[in-house]
Amino acid sequence: MPLGPYAAVFAPLPAEGRADAVRRRLGEAIALGLLPDGSMLPPESDLADRFGVATVTVREALGTLRDDDLIVTRRGRGGGSFVKAPHDGGRAALLARLAHVGLGELRDLADHYCAVSGHCAALAADRADADDVARLRRLAAPTDVEGPGGIPRQEGTFHLELAATAQSARLTREEMVLQREIGPVLWLADAGAGTQGRRGHEAIVEAIALGEPPTARARAEDHVTTLFDAVKALHRDTRSGRTR
Repeated sequence: MPLGPYAAVFAPLPAEGRADAVRRRLGEAIALGLLPDGSMLPPESDLADRFGVATVTVREALGTLRDDDLIVTRRGRGGGSFVKAPHDGGRAALLARLAHVGLGELRDLADHYCAVSGHCAALAADRADADDVARLRRLAAPTDVEGPGGIPRQEGTFHLELAATAQSARLTREEMVLQREIGPVLWLADAGAGTQGRRGHEAIVEAIALGEPPTARARAEDHVTTLFDAVKALHRDTRSGRTR
């Protein structure tokens, strides 16, 4: 399975996952733009194998996604289930999810993400070669971030590549797990956060290029903390009913 946000979308579900877990996983991926508008989902049997659930469970989840107007199913030759991205880029759906997350849980997840990202950055600073640095630089300042899902896609791709550059399969898998668990709420910020996030990425890459593990760790932790602080303010507004 290739690395990247797409791989994280279709990783196996935990044992307690059922139709709602499938619906939530796919719905959030559509909301974040990880599954682009108009893209075709894998067949039901393939989804069932990937998620580790029964085909009937996948069928139930897809039915709910159709009711939510997030996919459309076409019959016959060339048919299948196709992504129908929400007009707001999924912001409303993610705000609704954020309203049900406790601040303590959000803080705990962010702390975990800080630890993983920081260690990935430190290892990358020790192990990256010139090609790795060039690749991270391209991802830190992309020229093709477009549409509501552009920032989340870029954010997720950068952190997965950072984990891969650390040359640790376990940390890469942990990064994929955290992107599924905390990514959608950490990346939920105003469009202006894109510039701030890009500056954070560039600072991480520069520390890696200089071969300075402690600095790279600190920059990565600062970046994740900044993301969390933005979402914490949004969480406060959402819980008080001020967010639209």
